[in-house]
Amino acid sequence: QVRLAESGGDTVQPGGSLRISCVGSGFDFSRNGMNWYRRPPGKEREFVAYSRSGGGANYAGSVKGRFTISRDDVRSTMYLEMNDLKPEDTAVYYCNLKIEHTDHWGQGTVVTVSS
Repeated sequence: QVRLAESGGDTVQPGGSLRISCVGSGFDFSRNGMNWYRRPPGKEREFVAYSRSGGGANYAGSVKGRFTISRDDVRSTMYLEMNDLKPEDTAVYYCNLKIEHTDHWGQGTVVTVSS
C-alpha cells in the first residue's frame, strides 16, 4: 500500500527559509518521479516542483530560483527547500506520486508565511 507522509510545515516570516519532507513507503521510491503540489487558501491545488528518478527537476515559474527539490533514495524521502518565502507561498503542501495512472497524495503539511 502506497503511503506518503509530509512533515516540517511551520509559520515563518517573509524572506525566511523552511525545509519540508515527504517520506514514501509501499513502492520502489528510487524508480519513481515525485512531485510537490500546494493549495493556497481559497484556491485550487497547483504544481510546485518535480523530482525525476535518477536526477533532474522541474519547477513552477513562481518558485524557480527560490525553491529546491531533492531526494534521498536510501531514506525514501523527498525534500523541498524553500528560501526567500513570500506571503503568497502560504499553502498546504502535498507530495504526490503517479503510478499506473493513479495519483497518490499525502495528508499535507501547512506552511504559513506571515509577519
